[in-house]
Amino acid sequence: MKDLVLVIDVISAVGLIGLILLQQGKGADIGAAFGSGASQTLFGSRGSANFLTRATAILATVFFLSNLGLAWLYAKQTTPTSVTRSVVTEQPAKTEAPTPPAEAPTAPKAPEVPK
Repeated sequence: MKDLVLVIDVISAVGLIGLILLQQGKGADIGAAFGSGASQTLFGSRGSANFLTRATAILATVFFLSNLGLAWLYAKQTTPTSVTRSVVTEQPAKTEAPTPPAEAPTAPKAPEVPK
């Protein structure tokens, strides 16, 4: 189920990016009003605005709903627990303290220097 919702989310995100990049800016409409070449589009001078706007709105709705679904599915996956309860406390193994050597070697004394 999570995989299906994730695939729908990715496809809707890529489609949304594509639709947004296909749309014309506000300045292009002014050029079309004065007979510019921008009016020669695939859907006509105003036909693309309605189609692309509605398709963008539909894909945006699908994208947001799939994100909400993913958040709900992944939040339902784990139960909230305390961090302190999940920490495993290990007790140190009982070891005997090492016994110091019987006689520690001493450094040789330096010869006395006459004054």
